[in-house]
Amino acid sequence: MPVELHLPDLPEVPISLGPVRGGPPRETQAWHHRLRDHLSSYLPLLLMTLLALGTWWLIKNTPQPPGTPASKVLRHEPDYTMTKFALERFGADGRLRLRLEGLQLRHFPDTDRIEIDTVQMRAVAPDGRITLAHAERAISNGDGSEVQLLGSAEVTSDAGSGQPLVMRSEFLHAFLVTERLRSHLPVWVQRGATEWRAAGLKYDHGSQQLDLEGPIRAEFPARIARP
Repeated sequence: MPVELHLPDLPEVPISLGPVRGGPPRETQAWHHRLRDHLSSYLPLLLMTLLALGTWWLIKNTPQPPGTPASKVLRHEPDYTMTKFALERFGADGRLRLRLEGLQLRHFPDTDRIEIDTVQMRAVAPDGRITLAHAERAISNGDGSEVQLLGSAEVTSDAGSGQPLVMRSEFLHAFLVTERLRSHLPVWVQRGATEWRAAGLKYDHGSQQLDLEGPIRAEFPARIARP
């Protein structure tokens, strides 16, 4: 059985095979017009590139202000000194809590440490008890919460019983916030007429507790026999 296929009528589309020979010549733009068109197309990109390069150059060549932490190398040299000084610290109630005197004070910024020659210290507890200390040299941290006494160090603490407690050593480490005293070197301790010699000590001023590390040698006053 024969099959018939019907296709719709298609519109006519003109086909060009190129310019007809002998026709009018195609107009071409002059070179300077083409250059202007190219520059107008790439000019924004060139401006952005120049702006980025200029910003980078300014950042690279801008000098940093003096004293910038990233560029400053701290050396172990004092940034300030004090001679024949006296420092006082007062509590919130206005009463004197600490007085510190010395022949010379030096502060080292690399370690935030304070060194004092020929130091004398007077501390007053909230209950009124007084602690005196002196040494040939002292080393303190920046906030003054710890003080290391070096060379002929002596601390006299008022125990409140009428007999002060005297502690001597070549090294005494005082913790002023917790009111504690330590030493890992030989110490000499006296209360009243009783004397102790030990290899070290730990003293809590708040609880009035004294711990001596052995070997320990004690000297007690002789009792006078009554007739």
